[in-house]
Amino acid sequence: MEIFVWTLTALLFLVGLLGVIVPLLPGTALILFGAILHKLLLPETLTWGTVSWIAAIFVISVLADFGGVILGARLFGGGKWGMAGAGTGAFVGMFFSLPALILGTIFGAVAAEKLIAKKSGRDSLLAGAGAATGFLLSTVVRIVCAIGMIAVFLAVTLRTIG
Repeated sequence: MEIFVWTLTALLFLVGLLGVIVPLLPGTALILFGAILHKLLLPETLTWGTVSWIAAIFVISVLADFGGVILGARLFGGGKWGMAGAGTGAFVGMFFSLPALILGTIFGAVAAEKLIAKKSGRDSLLAGAGAATGFLLSTVVRIVCAIGMIAVFLAVTLRTIG
């Protein structure tokens, strides 16, 4: 049973790491789920305090996911419509592929700024570039969070075992 739990946890962590980059995989949520499942099935190897730290890092990753695109559009001059368009484009794009996710983010910000906010082509393109930049930065933050979640888990469990 113990080998099965460790294997399942490792599998969830690996798929979670992949999910940070690949659309439609829940990424850090799988890592959190793996840690919680591990705690429930092998309670002596992990404390709820450790699970709480992993959950806190998960929350940071979620905030980075949503905030990166919106803040990126805003910092490059996009308004509320650009931020809304970037978020909508990212949401639609995530159902297709990573390139579609990035292009959806850009297109959503540009289209919303141009068509709804009636901004110039240059300003609309800047909002799109900002949204893409924010998306890429949020991806980096999510990768760091995923690695941090796994590192916390390993630091505690390996110390408990050894």
